[in-house]
Amino acid sequence: QVQLVESGGGLVQAGGSLRLSCAASGLIFSRYAIAWFRQAPGKEREFVAAINWPGTGTYYADSVKGRFTISRELAKNTVYLQMNSLKPEDTAVYYCAAENHGSGTSRDRSYDYWGQGTQVTVSS
Repeated sequence: QVQLVESGGGLVQAGGSLRLSCAASGLIFSRYAIAWFRQAPGKEREFVAAINWPGTGTYYADSVKGRFTISRELAKNTVYLQMNSLKPEDTAVYYCAAENHGSGTSRDRSYDYWGQGTQVTVSS
């Protein structure tokens, strides 16, 4: 059935960049809003960025605005998260999530499907 697979995580020094990918299968990709969330050890999961299902709007948490960019490549059923100027506080497991006909909400309970996550570690 539906599967979301994240990739692109790794270890990077502060100020560096990473690009995360979320590849989807088992769904009509263009009909879903896709969001990125992250969770650090001992902390609650938090919203990072989202793109709505028509692909006409993008949304960002204040903590990453101006540094991260979310984009969609429909032909490859893939959403990307370009992360620049990384900070140690960005260290977390990053998850992608999908909501059918979603608007790009920051509420994690609205999303129908989740990936397994990819680790991002930013050293000081």
